[in-house]
Parts: sequence; structure tokens; C-alpha cells
Amino acid sequence: MPETLIKVDLAQSPYDNENVHNRWHPDIPMAAWVKPGADFILETYDWTGGAIKNDDSAEDVRDVDLTTVHFLSGPVGVEGAEPGDLLVVDLLDLGPKADSLWGFNGFFSRQNGGGFLTEHFPHAQKSIWDFSGIYTQSRHVPGVNFAGLIHPGLIGCLPDKKLLDTWNEREVDFIATAPERVPPLANPPFAATAHMGKLTGDAKAAAAAEGARTVPPREHGGNCDIKDLSRGARVFFPVYVAGGGLSVGDLHFSQGDGEITFCGAIEMAGWVHMRVSLIKGGVAKYGIKNPIFKPSPLVPNYKDFLIFEGISVDEHGAQHYLDVHVAYRQACLNAIEYLKKFGYTGAQAYSLLGTAPVQGHISGVVDIPNACATLWLPTEIFAFDINPGAHGPSLYVQGDTDLPIAYDK
Repeated sequence: MPETLIKVDLAQSPYDNENVHNRWHPDIPMAAWVKPGADFILETYDWTGGAIKNDDSAEDVRDVDLTTVHFLSGPVGVEGAEPGDLLVVDLLDLGPKADSLWGFNGFFSRQNGGGFLTEHFPHAQKSIWDFSGIYTQSRHVPGVNFAGLIHPGLIGCLPDKKLLDTWNEREVDFIATAPERVPPLANPPFAATAHMGKLTGDAKAAAAAEGARTVPPREHGGNCDIKDLSRGARVFFPVYVAGGGLSVGDLHFSQGDGEITFCGAIEMAGWVHMRVSLIKGGVAKYGIKNPIFKPSPLVPNYKDFLIFEGISVDEHGAQHYLDVHVAYRQACLNAIEYLKKFGYTGAQAYSLLGTAPVQGHISGVVDIPNACATLWLPTEIFAFDINPGAHGPSLYVQGDTDLPIAYDK
């Protein structure tokens, strides 16, 4: 059996676990060391460290302190890894913790993080999803049952000081272009809630003051939310510091492409079984700037899709030049309006698009002025027929309550 290098107790605060951290910084000590070729298991908290509960209230989503996240297990050092190498990570298996067979999806309040469709869903809401083997269903979103594709939303290596300084400079400068914006343009360092693993004292304080927040994806990987990084996937990470410093967290039971609800997949506590190896000098050999990966050979076996198109004309009729972000928003909004015809509320439909194995595609970025994006919704996950027909849609979802909602204080 592979060794579990990092264990987490879900009854314990992640701040009390020295093998966990919630910032990126080159001075965070390695939680464990392994040799190339080793395989091992890391347990993880859910990304909020247990702040969201399995209940029918959205107040915890409304009130969650986003300066604390994400809680990552690691860093794991690989003997012989040097800057310029590629760290090869094979994801051998993943799963939920046996004492936590459920997950959550949520929309953040516009005042606290917002999200992809925050103008349409400005208040905090959440849905709870129960796991039964590889399948999941929700008491808050009736009429669906689907197989999950478990993956880490966040995985990457520690940055060196030069890369860290680059992140902080460009993101703080970006914030300065619209400092009063809600939600903000980016998240600057915030020492008060930083957890720096085994660092203590003055060293911890110095690193916490400049540690990068884990919210966005960056050159090292990080919070990329790629749903195909599941069992059997292989990832090639650039190494920036001696040992590499591999960390992982933010496990998802299932997610639609784009993680459009921000708290946006089915978030869960779990474990990752992985193997590591090295390609010496691989960054220069292959011209690597960002991680590259081989996807999982295992995908939910859905073959019938209803595909929603969106173009870069927003919901107010304003034209945008080849803007894929706007186009995908429109595809999502079109799918939500369609699902409402079957009795779902907008919030239930939005939650479903964030959690089910929905595919997102960039379909066209050359035909000025409109980009085209598409959202592929698998029809087989529904307990009823959602395909268009002459008879019109049936109100399958009738009398069911909406997602729990919490209004801003």
C-alpha cells in the first residue's frame, strides 16, 4: 500500500495542520520528501477548510472568509528536482474521504467574490450533493443523477522569488486600475489569514506579507480547475525551486467546464494517490511556460448532448469584439433559460451547469465581430427528456424548493 504522507482530520482546523498551507511562497518548508518514482497519498481538506456545512442554509457561503483559501496539502519535495526541470505527476487515483461522502456547490454573494454570472445571481446560494460510488445527486437540484470525474481543482509547484514578485507586481498594479471595483479585479497578499505550513516566527511573518493568494491560475499551474485531470492523467509542471514543492487541494467530485459558479464544482474533502518523476532540463527542452498534461482516459460515458450556442453580444444587446468570455456567458444563460422551461429555477439550472460534466468549447474566434462558444449539456443525466419536440416542454420539476439563499447583511 502506498504511504499516506499527509493526513487531515476534518474535525481539526487546517491552521493546526503544519502540512497544509494557503499561500504560494518559495520559503514554505517541504512537508515531506520523496524520491523520483515514488507513489504516495495526500489527504486534503475541501478548499474552504470545512467552512461550508451539509445543511439547508446558505449563510455559510455568504459569510465565508475568502482570504483564508485555498487550503493545500504539501509542499512535497522531490529529491534531485532543480529549477528548469519538469516535474511529472501521474494521478493514479482520487476519492472522497470515507467520513465525508458529500460535497457542496455555491454562488458567492456579489459583495464577497461574485462569480461568472453574478449580475444574474447576486446572492449567496448553495446546493448539497451526496455521493453513491461514482454517482451523485442533490436534494436541492431534483431530477438529475450523474457520474463524477474526480479531479484536483488546484495543483502546482512553489514559485521562486522572481516569479512571486512578478505575480504580486502585476496583480497589485491591476487592482490599482479600479480599486473600488466589486468584486475586486484580483486579490493582493493578506498576511492576517496566511497559513505558511511549518514556517513560524519572523520567517512566517515575512513570507505571509508577500505570499501570493491561491485563487487564480498562474504560470506554475495552481487553480486551473481542469476537470480532465482525473484518474490516469499525467501533468508536467515547471520546477522553480529545489525540490519542486508540489501541493494539491480543492478536490472536485464533478464539474462543468469553466467552473462557472466560482464555488463552482462539487467541492469535497478527499485524497489523491500520485506518482512523481523528473525530466531533467525539461523546461528548456520542450519550451514550457505553463504546465501541459495528458488527460484521464476515463470520462463519464455520455454520448448524447444538447448544445447551446452563445456569441459575443451580451444580454443587453451590446456588441463585443471576438470576446469568448461574453460568448460563453451567453451560452450558459441560454442553457439556463431553456432548463427553466422544465420547472427548474434559474439558480437550480445554474448550479447544475457548474456541477454536471458539461463541456465548454471555443467554436469560433475568427469571424469578426462575433466569437462563438458552445456549452454541451449531456441529456442522459436527466430523469426526463429535455430534447425539443412538437409537444413542448413538460414541467418535470414542480413544487420543489429553490436552492437555499442568504441575502447580504
